[in-house]
Amino acid sequence: MPQPEKIHKKDFDIGKTYNNLFLIYIGRNKLKSDILLAHTEIRECASHTYIGRIKLIQLDHIVKTFDTGADKVHAVSDVTLHIKSGEIFGIIGFSGAGKSTLVRCINLLERPTSGTVTVDGKVLTDLPAKELREARKKIGMIFQHFNLMRSRTVGENVAYPLKGSGLTKQQIKAKVRELLELVDISEKENAYPSQLSGGQKQRVAIARALANDPKVLLCDEATSALDPQTTGAILQLLKHLNEKLGITIVIITHEMAVVKEICDRVAVMEHGNVVEEGDVFSIFAAPRRASRETSSAPPQTFRRSKSSSRISHRL
Repeated sequence: MPQPEKIHKKDFDIGKTYNNLFLIYIGRNKLKSDILLAHTEIRECASHTYIGRIKLIQLDHIVKTFDTGADKVHAVSDVTLHIKSGEIFGIIGFSGAGKSTLVRCINLLERPTSGTVTVDGKVLTDLPAKELREARKKIGMIFQHFNLMRSRTVGENVAYPLKGSGLTKQQIKAKVRELLELVDISEKENAYPSQLSGGQKQRVAIARALANDPKVLLCDEATSALDPQTTGAILQLLKHLNEKLGITIVIITHEMAVVKEICDRVAVMEHGNVVEEGDVFSIFAAPRRASRETSSAPPQTFRRSKSSSRISHRL
């Protein structure tokens, strides 16, 4: 059996996310057994990336129940997740797993039925309305369908969150141009959303979400409406923003390829519960509940197997 290549700490680039090493090993070592032999060593090399980082987002015993009148829907059931500063954290699951509801609990777009949400040391679930509005300014969010205002130009869309910020018109204009340059779409400042492609719309949405210099960026299926090439470009942009700004990113997705490409750690949800949580390598190389079936479905798609497995994948 061929031996996996030795990894030395001097070769480990702290700027690379943990999953980059996973993908490198997939390329170098075709046998799953070889990849698993290197698991402990990769973890040892990569673990220093997170030492000393604070827990920026703390979800403790989150429960969210919707009362439909005739019945109750338990969307999130006693979920506890802690996300560290500077992480790119993925939450993956099939439709109806509760992942979008959970991420909306982070900024209290959905208020939990019970449990506490703490972001940057502030317990959001205890804040009065005025203080909560201020705290939300430090939590940006982007969506699958962009949510741009069609009657406003690109520049006006990005400037909108800065209303009431105390900045002058000149300062707002300068801020907008800076943000558009950051997401590489400055030439479209005076265009309208109807004149943009899907990828361009998402870049505008990202710029708008960054307007108030947030510490957290929530991405709710942000690439699901995009083609594979555009998805790759948006993921690279998010990775660049994470490295340049140090912003913590939480990504909700049903696409395993997205998690492998960009995330440092991942939680797997099913029926409102987190059934697995850990670094990307561990979850995909040795999932506790991985499917043993061979499926004809694309490996990039998260799906529920006939044997109630959590993940279908191919190595």
